[in-house]
Amino acid sequence: MANFTGKRILLVEDDILLSKLLSKKLVDNNATIFHAADGEEAVKMIKDNQIFDLVLLDIMLPKMDGFQVLKTIRADEKKKETVVIILSNLGQENDVEKGVSLGAKKFLVKALLSPDEIVEEIDTILK
Repeated sequence: MANFTGKRILLVEDDILLSKLLSKKLVDNNATIFHAADGEEAVKMIKDNQIFDLVLLDIMLPKMDGFQVLKTIRADEKKKETVVIILSNLGQENDVEKGVSLGAKKFLVKALLSPDEIVEEIDTILK
């Protein structure tokens, strides 16, 4: 079982059901969860001096897509080392390559993983 005690995770996801499910799984593993439902809200939270151990980032978002959010994080000198995992239903090779080239630590395809498997991936990366 993962233990995210002391870890601050920003979940950037517009799917309410998936957000609730993932938030519950992460909180059950002692993470502190922050949620943004669109790209602009995520950027605002990150720029407002919020420090996150991990940003779990969807690509298809209202107002600003996940690639733009990732570019914004990487452009900020103080935030550029923030660990970002892309969690998207986009799984085309060019999407994965773009995400990794922009600085995502990992690209996970939602449809291929259960919430428990997503938590395991996060645990592996944060260790």
